[in-house]
Amino acid sequence: MKYIIKNGTIVSGKETKTADILLEDGMIEKVEENLTNTPIAIDAKIIDASGKYVFPGFIDAHTHFDLEVSGTVTADDFETGTKAAIVGGTTLVIDFATQNKGETLKEASSNWHKKAEGRCSCDYAFHMAISDWNQEARRQIADMMEEGITTFKLYMTYPAMILNDGEIYEVLKELKKYGTFAGVHCENAPLIDAFIAEKKAKGHLGPDSHPLCRPPQVEAEAIHRLLVIAKEADNPVMVVHTTSKAAMEEIEIARAKGQKVYAETCPQYLLLDDSYFSLPDFKGANYVCSPPMRKSADQDYLWEALKLDEIQTISTDHCSFTTEQKKMGIHDFTKIPNGMPGVETRGELMYTYGVGQGKITLEQMCRLLSETPARLYGCYPQKGCIAPGSDGDITIIDPHKTKTIRAEKQMQNVDYAPFEGFEIKGCVDSVFLGGKLVVEDGKLVKANQGRFISRRQPELL
Repeated sequence: MKYIIKNGTIVSGKETKTADILLEDGMIEKVEENLTNTPIAIDAKIIDASGKYVFPGFIDAHTHFDLEVSGTVTADDFETGTKAAIVGGTTLVIDFATQNKGETLKEASSNWHKKAEGRCSCDYAFHMAISDWNQEARRQIADMMEEGITTFKLYMTYPAMILNDGEIYEVLKELKKYGTFAGVHCENAPLIDAFIAEKKAKGHLGPDSHPLCRPPQVEAEAIHRLLVIAKEADNPVMVVHTTSKAAMEEIEIARAKGQKVYAETCPQYLLLDDSYFSLPDFKGANYVCSPPMRKSADQDYLWEALKLDEIQTISTDHCSFTTEQKKMGIHDFTKIPNGMPGVETRGELMYTYGVGQGKITLEQMCRLLSETPARLYGCYPQKGCIAPGSDGDITIIDPHKTKTIRAEKQMQNVDYAPFEGFEIKGCVDSVFLGGKLVVEDGKLVKANQGRFISRRQPELL
């Protein structure tokens, strides 16, 4: 099927303009005015996008589907998770192929390909999460790059995945040889353990103890330490899920000294605060994630950082569990599986509460959700832009359409919605994936169209 999207306001990272888009053979063939008045329109299906915003398909570079963690498995696998992603306007997710202790990187890659292949409703790619650094893992970095898994993930917390400072240094030095970088989860694990021991000794076992054991200081200290290590390794790093003023200040100090540091944040850190952990009837457990949400002042600081282009990407850290799974920690908050859903609502939330409230521009939204992730993660201009030769991945937002977020209406495979009751003005209307209309009027009309995207060496912006 050949499509022409006409009269839409096309959004790029630099500008908006009104033009028509020709989609054919999975690609964007033309971006010009008045294509419907030319012979190529004769056998094309016309989609009228008048009054709507036409974005490159969104990219969520931080998801966790079908992940075994905390004695359970995430509620969303690649089938349900990518269905939720595509109806939310996300046409590419980059999940984490996670190397378990004792595994090789190749084994981790194989495991994740098996989880995802043939089950995805949006395109997918992988970062490689390294948890067992040794000579074989060092040798297999080259194999990952050749396979198209060209960025990596490191943890400074969680016993099953943590690397020590020396190992982090060695990994970053090795990645520099290949012109790539790692995203890093930054928290001070021993300090968290000490805080947990204090809370348990006092009998404070509810979800409200979770943020108190992981305060902004443990995030900021770990970021500072990471950036010292990264400077010695002479390689950029991505600080993932940045949550607080203290965290951003560490990044800003390093940048002021000439260091290249990328920052990612998530909708929960922009729109939710730590009061949610105190909800009654154990509902606070549904919001337990790490790092936790902070104070409203931290939200304000992050929004200002977005406005000033100090944050490069907005992802979700989608890691979903049902309320029943969360009850694993009903008598001990440290046993609550960490994570929340978010892949379905990110685009609409950022449009409504970012662009709609004047906190970011349309162009910034495009950069944060599409263009910059594509560049940083090695798939631009195949992804992340609307230009001839790019993949036919398009997300159309209707700025006049409204809805209220409700758990019972979502595609995410969970029985609650973190943003329950949030009013949306500016809904995902239509989504094209590889030139196919897969979401129409906000509904999934064509599933399982996703394919694995082999990525190139990243652009170190």
